[in-house]
Amino acid sequence: GAAAALFARMAYPEVSVALVEPNSHFITCPYGNLILGGKRTLADITHSYDGLRARGVDVIHDRAQEIDAEGHRVTLAGGQVLEYDKLILSPGISLRWNVIEGYDEAAAQVFPHAWWGGDGSQITLLRQQLEALPEGGVVGLAIPGNPFRCPPGPYERISMIAHHLKQANPTAKILAFDAKEGFSKQGLFQDAWAELYGDMIEWIPASQDGQIVRVDTENKLFISEFGEEHRVDMGNVIPPQYAASIALDAGLTNESGWVPVNPRTFEAEAARDIHVIGDANIASPMPKSGYVANSTSKTAVAAALADVTGRAAPADPVYFNTCFSHAGEDYGVSVVGVYRLTDEGLIETPESGGISPRGPLSELSRHRRLEARHADAWYASITADMFS
Repeated sequence: GAAAALFARMAYPEVSVALVEPNSHFITCPYGNLILGGKRTLADITHSYDGLRARGVDVIHDRAQEIDAEGHRVTLAGGQVLEYDKLILSPGISLRWNVIEGYDEAAAQVFPHAWWGGDGSQITLLRQQLEALPEGGVVGLAIPGNPFRCPPGPYERISMIAHHLKQANPTAKILAFDAKEGFSKQGLFQDAWAELYGDMIEWIPASQDGQIVRVDTENKLFISEFGEEHRVDMGNVIPPQYAASIALDAGLTNESGWVPVNPRTFEAEAARDIHVIGDANIASPMPKSGYVANSTSKTAVAAALADVTGRAAPADPVYFNTCFSHAGEDYGVSVVGVYRLTDEGLIETPESGGISPRGPLSELSRHRRLEARHADAWYASITADMFS
């Protein structure tokens, strides 16, 4: 949303741009995992909206409560009503409480999800629990099936937890229960785990009873699909997700809970003049990544404002994804993809990207260090692009 607002303000100076955001500062999900590894602080990933204001964006700190798609109006929680010609909706996700039995908002205070920035309390709680883990304790993670925000995110999180434990609690154990049979950058992550952390990490796929269906926060239990009880000393539950409630309430989602969009313009199929960007939309095979959200936001703005400004609509768009992950100290991995529109829809261009090379760390240590630095440069670049 911030990237869209800033791009609209700079590229279309004749257009009035307002950004509605309830929080006074933005805490990024990217690099939140590095707090767990002790490589970043909350202040490092907290950003101000002052740069957008300086560029002329009208930043309104309130919550968008209701969308009147026919009347082209948005009602805010404080009562203000905004009229729009085009609405760029970047609502993010909602967590599907109680799909995992016993996992609701109260349970998240015992087994944090830490899957959005918010006020930073969730990632802070998870870090505090990690620091308080008893010697030789067990960390449990429950990882959802697809689709969900940031496909490599849980596995970077596992890596950063292990990075902390290797130094502070080397006899601890990580049990990663996964509702899938595989995951993004799997070979690269598992190579890193073996090289850096030995047998500290056990990844358990769905076929080996990796799907957690119930939690017991009082007794610190993860209960699997086959009825096995797993006692943990601390837990991170990442539940299934769908688009945030404002998109559901506005009737923009389908039965999946996500928003179908035109992949050329990101206009919602259910409503004209509302372009839905970020994790909330359906844009497969593109992942729900920060890079995709940022880059496609500009396509959405250009498409939305073409008829408002009289400028030409964008040509056939080409979309990019680059996703970096930290797996350890000076150890980065990445995946790249290029996506195009065809008569059959959106496809990943064959052989257009790929993943980091695999091989022993003794042969690739320089490459891993460079990728970690590239990741840091990417974070600095994308946050500057968002917040000016």
